Amino acid sequence: MKTSEIETATDLQLLARYARDRAEDAFAELVRRHLGLVHSAALRQVGSPQLAEEVAQSVFTDLARNAAKLRPGVGVASALSAWLYQVTRRTAIDVVRREARRQWREQIATDLNAMNATTNDWAHIEPLLDDAMDALDATDRTAVLLRYFENMSLREVGATLGTSDDAAQKRVSRAVERLREFFAQRGVRIGTSGLVVVISAHAVQAAPVGLAVTISTAAVLAATTMTTSVTSTTITTIAMTTLQKAVLVATLVAVVGTGIYQVREVSILRRRVEALQLAQAPLVEQNAQLKSDNESLANRLAQADKLSYVSSDRLRELLRLRGEVGVLRRQQRESERVAAAQAKTAEVTGRPAAGATLPPNQPLPFQVQLVLDQPGEDAELMTNSASGDGGETLYVGKTPLLDYTAISSATVVRNPASGAAEISVEFSPEGRELFAAVTKENINKRLAIVLDGHLYSAPRIRSEITGGKAQITGSFTDAEASELAAKINELVGSR
Repeated sequence: MKTSEIETATDLQLLARYARDRAEDAFAELVRRHLGLVHSAALRQVGSPQLAEEVAQSVFTDLARNAAKLRPGVGVASALSAWLYQVTRRTAIDVVRREARRQWREQIATDLNAMNATTNDWAHIEPLLDDAMDALDATDRTAVLLRYFENMSLREVGATLGTSDDAAQKRVSRAVERLREFFAQRGVRIGTSGLVVVISAHAVQAAPVGLAVTISTAAVLAATTMTTSVTSTTITTIAMTTLQKAVLVATLVAVVGTGIYQVREVSILRRRVEALQLAQAPLVEQNAQLKSDNESLANRLAQADKLSYVSSDRLRELLRLRGEVGVLRRQQRESERVAAAQAKTAEVTGRPAAGATLPPNQPLPFQVQLVLDQPGEDAELMTNSASGDGGETLYVGKTPLLDYTAISSATVVRNPASGAAEISVEFSPEGRELFAAVTKENINKRLAIVLDGHLYSAPRIRSEITGGKAQITGSFTDAEASELAAKINELVGSR
């Protein structure tokens, strides 16, 4: 076929000739005509020229592979461009998902490598850490201590230092960089993220249970003994006149009485220490169990990354494990605070504190659960708060499809039409993929949006939602919406 004939032939004629004769000139003309359309559509969706070229190559490869199957009225109708556009869209979506999974797996691998390296890095950093901290100025040193030694959030660090969250973040980052430079000058090479992990994991270790009470008791006794010793020494220097002898006898009687009293007080204090240690024993056991659960969940999280792909169920499991690890860490810190408070109370009141337990688990501020058609063991009755008085009662699955661990932030917004308060949530990269999978798997079903243990809405899913955002409507007051958004952000910020 001549060049002029190729240029005037229709797309379907060129496609038929390529399918029949494998004419490369006919296929090259098809590529020339439609490459701009395919590449532009791909670039808009993947955002990367390199990935857009990959998508375009895949689309025209599919065209060549399926040329014999494409006929007028079958798949392409009368416009090949429509077929190419649809294939481009599907291919671009697959590429974007594959790229997101790859980046997510690389991030998990980086985090795990940093965690595995902390033990070896700590052996080099430990001897130099206190010198490095001393080299910082007072404000930077305080910022690092609050953030990584005391495990405070950036919001708490900023409040303590009297600055904003952003200013606290900049100061902490600058201080960590100075620490890294200090170690580098002494031959210890470690990245900024690795240094943060090492300091957070090893800088502060829990002191032995009961040590605070023992130290307090010993200090009180030492002060009392020193006072008695000074009194006795003063008395022996007085000249032994008759009158002074009488005074001395009376003084010795007082000293003996004081000694007996001190022995009795020491015995009482020892009994108090023993009682306090017994009261703290349940907290020690809870702390040990929390650490064990934490390590178990971390191991399961590491093993999950060995999969060659991430399904929606596996992604949901990973986010759940990450959330449980965060909860366990907070419970462990709360356990240590309760133990310290008990020790201080016993020291002040002189009575052993009653054995305390950790506070009960509170409802999570955000959960997405499936509305079931029938009751069952895995269902609970919940009333839709958005329906007003006598609202709709639904059977809601107890197992959440996703929760706050999939969220990166929550904000209060206004409905443009009604002006009512609503909560807008933005999902993390993993959460966006999981929410898309959840909505795709449950088309035409209802999802229950549960906030702080209450059902606020139960929309029916009509199509897959891939935007990474969700708008939660309900009968919120401004105060309720602000409080719920704050609870979500507080848990998100503590992970």
